[in-house]
Amino acid sequence: REACRQNKAWQAAGFAALPISVNVSAVQFRRGGLVAGVKRVLQETGLEGRYLELELTESLLMDKEVVGEALAGLRALGVKITIDDFGTGYSSLGYLKRYPIDKLKIDRSFIDDLGTDADERAIAIAIINLAKTLKLTALAEGVERQEQLDFLRAHGCDEFQGYLAGNPVAAEEFSAFSRG
Repeated sequence: REACRQNKAWQAAGFAALPISVNVSAVQFRRGGLVAGVKRVLQETGLEGRYLELELTESLLMDKEVVGEALAGLRALGVKITIDDFGTGYSSLGYLKRYPIDKLKIDRSFIDDLGTDADERAIAIAIINLAKTLKLTALAEGVERQEQLDFLRAHGCDEFQGYLAGNPVAAEEFSAFSRG
């Protein structure tokens, strides 16, 4: 709720309309009512669904009955779905075809040693290529060094997160920083 409220407040203050990402825990997902809860929060805050991205871990996608219905409901609201920590969980490439996924978030464990680990480079490239082939966005997390970013950009990674972009800050600090 707070993330949606804050995003809407930033938009009202004239900041660029950008999506905000929220992690969804297994408990939140499995207890039911997620779609209704998200719909209620979007209505209460006035945030359009396209400005909300929910991050799910791969392990959540194993329960086909619960997941399919919930993801279809979220998609109907315009909410985007990101698979967090991609490649570290219970990977089944079948769910990438089965569910309305928008983004693959490459786990930081595949980013840490890009400069020295050939296997890590190969995995990162494979995930980026998989995302591109399926028309998904590729996002790398844990990017802390320029050479990591250079490598990822050279191989077509769309987005990145990490200390190279900046340290985490509270909403008030972000607002002040963004104003200059």
